[in-house]
Amino acid sequence: MATPEFIRDLRTAIGTRLLWLPGVSAVVLDDAGRVLLGRRADTGGWSVIGGIPEPGEQPAETAVREVYEETAVRVVPECVVLVEALRPVRYPNGDRCQFMDITLRCRAVGGEARVNDEESLEVGWFPADALPELEDFALTRVRKALEAGPTWFRGMPEPEPVPAG
Repeated sequence: MATPEFIRDLRTAIGTRLLWLPGVSAVVLDDAGRVLLGRRADTGGWSVIGGIPEPGEQPAETAVREVYEETAVRVVPECVVLVEALRPVRYPNGDRCQFMDITLRCRAVGGEARVNDEESLEVGWFPADALPELEDFALTRVRKALEAGPTWFRGMPEPEPVPAG
């Protein structure tokens, strides 16, 4: 993920100290139920699409912007899938960040999936039962987006099913 200018500006003042940031992930589904994934340029691995909101930008706006910037696919956010504070990370340059990730399930409404910026090596649609190898981060988000349940919050018990009737 490219570092936004506002974070580069903050880093001039705080150096590599831990920076708490919002993050937005988008699990994009098409009408056939396929999942849109990108193979990241920084890690080489497949993942869901995501990024950091610009100051004042709403999470749904971030999802729409990031998906289009990275894949040229137009989406409509449908619901919040999960909210999770991630573990702190240290980047090769020494910068430390911790993200509060908000994952949204989005429906594709236009565009043709293609690499649309320098953050992805490949993009593609995958059947939910034939996903490429994904890290737990991405796999959890895809699984939760495919469930019909309520928003999932890490650390909270899974909700009990509501009896029919």
